[in-house]
Formats: sequence, structure tokens, C-alpha cells
Amino acid sequence: MSSSSSRKLRGVCVGAGYFSQFQYSAWNRIPEVEIVAACNRSVEKVQEIARQFGISKVYEIARLDEMLDTEKPDFVDVITPPETHTEIVRKAAARGIAIICQKPLAPTAEESEELVKIAREAGVRFLVHENWRWQPWYREMKRQLDAGAIGELYSISVRMRMGDGWPEDAYLARQPFFRDYPRLLIYETGVHFLDTFRYLGGEVESVYARLQKRNSVIKGEDAGQVVIGFKSGGTAILDASRYNEAETADPRYTFGTVRIDGSQGHIELDTEGNLTLKKLGEEPQRIGYVHERIDFAGDCVYSLQRHFTDRMLDGEPFESSGEDYLKSIDLVEACYASRASGQVVPIKERNAQ
Repeated sequence: MSSSSSRKLRGVCVGAGYFSQFQYSAWNRIPEVEIVAACNRSVEKVQEIARQFGISKVYEIARLDEMLDTEKPDFVDVITPPETHTEIVRKAAARGIAIICQKPLAPTAEESEELVKIAREAGVRFLVHENWRWQPWYREMKRQLDAGAIGELYSISVRMRMGDGWPEDAYLARQPFFRDYPRLLIYETGVHFLDTFRYLGGEVESVYARLQKRNSVIKGEDAGQVVIGFKSGGTAILDASRYNEAETADPRYTFGTVRIDGSQGHIELDTEGNLTLKKLGEEPQRIGYVHERIDFAGDCVYSLQRHFTDRMLDGEPFESSGEDYLKSIDLVEACYASRASGQVVPIKERNAQ
């Protein structure tokens, strides 16, 4: 629900890569937000973005300080590669500017911790752009679980087959930097599911992972299986591959299929966004909810940025704060530790900040 406040937030964006189009589009559809300027390493790319989305001013990334000082925005949207995030966050935080930052937060867990610390110690509001849990099917699954539709949660199983990682030119057309990531599947994509597992099933106590590299032209892993143990006693399983293909025309709509089993039945998601509820001993029923093929994965970017806007205006906490998201990064690190050791990795509880 939109905020009733008449105040308009002034925002600036840093970045103009492939995924930024979805963020600029979403800001354009939120009436309480005006993106007053954007900057990027390539001026030509940001100029094209500015023309497309009606942004009046553009800057080179080298003029970031000037942009922040001149425009005096309420927030900055960081849409650049992870290795650039800490410097941008540091500059925004020093000026008391609220921050929404793309994931991965930083190349390492230690740098991610430092980035979150910078924002916390500056006292600025900080939201991680983790849009997966904002996909409409996951929001509806959560509503069903909270309403007790299938009783106690037993298990969540996800099968993801993207089919964009098997050619010799894998990822070059959309996100070529994927090829050079030393960690790929879990670091870049799997973290979305790990965070969503936490959203649906609660906190995690253990992780076990087997990871593989199937395309020799890339540096990182592109397939794997992860088993998550929830503190509640439930289990989540991620069976993911960017190499093998799904039998759907648009694997990037839902990014896979999902089944949630509970003590009283189950919920299933197909690749078209359809949700089915089947209670034990009863016929399956289609769950009616709104999901549309707008921009990325059911318009989840808009839903996330709508949440950011509303919380900025009403002062309520963000759902994916930096401190909370570090718990999801802990699961990423546990996956790689499990691959290295071949063992189940326990998850240590984080102290409240």
C-alpha cells in the first residue's frame, strides 16, 4: 500500500548496466519519487538511460561527490558491480544519505560486514536490493503459510534450470562479468533462494552443499545442490543449474518450480507463476492472486522499491536491512565452506546490533 504522505523523495542512481533498466523503470512508476540525476562510468550509457526515463541530469562516476553535494538527494540507489559498493556507500553515508544497494553487497563477506557497519555507524537508512522474496508468488506463499493453509512447514524444494550458461558465449549478451566471477551460482544467484528460504521458513541452523562447474569457459560454479536445515526442524532443498535447460519458453519469469510440503498439505509453483494448494485428502485448488509479466520476475523490483519508498516516508524498518541480509550472506559462505569440507556446516546465531 502506498504511503499517504505528500512528500516527494529525491533520489539519484549510480549505474547503468543491464539490470538497472528495471530499477529506473520502477522508480518512474512511483509517484512519491523523483530521480533527479544518474551517474555511470560510461556517460553514453547513462545518457541513454536518462533519455529513456526522463532524468534531467547525468554525471560521470568520477563526479560522484559533485553529484551528491549538488543534488542533495534523500537517497542513492547503488546499481554498480559489487567491488564498487563500499566506496559509494561510504560517500553517501558520510553525507547522511539513505542507501538502497544491489546485491551482492561486496566481493567478500568481510567487505559486506564493513559496508553494513559504515551505514550503521553513520546512522543512515540502508536497504539491500534483494528482490527475490518480493516476487508475487513468494509473497503469496508466505501469506498462505502464515494463514496456516498447509499447517506446520515440513520442506521447501526448488528446482532451477536457467539454460543460459551452456554455450561457449555464456552470459556475454546479458551479464558478461558472470564469466569471471570465481564464485557464481551461489554468490550471485543462489543467495536469492537462500534469502527466500529464510523469508518462508525462518532462521537456519545448518547448510550442506555440493557445487559443480559444468561449462569450462567460466571461472565459478554453475550448478549445485544445497540442503538447508531450519531451526524449526523443517528442510529446504535447492537443486539449481544455470547450464541445463528448463522446458518453458521463459525460465526467467519464476526462475524455477517450487513445492512446499506441510503437515496438512502442500503448495506448488509452476514456471508460469501458477500456484496450487492441495490439502491432504482433498482435490488441488488454484490459488487466485495477481502476478504479471511486467519488467523482471513478476515486477518484483517495483514491489521492493515501493516498500523502500513507503518505509522512507513512514519511518518504519526495512524488511531487508543490512544487518538482516548478513544472515543470508552467512548462508552463502556456509555453502562454500561445505563444498570445501564435504561436511554439514552449522550456522552461528548473530548477535543483535
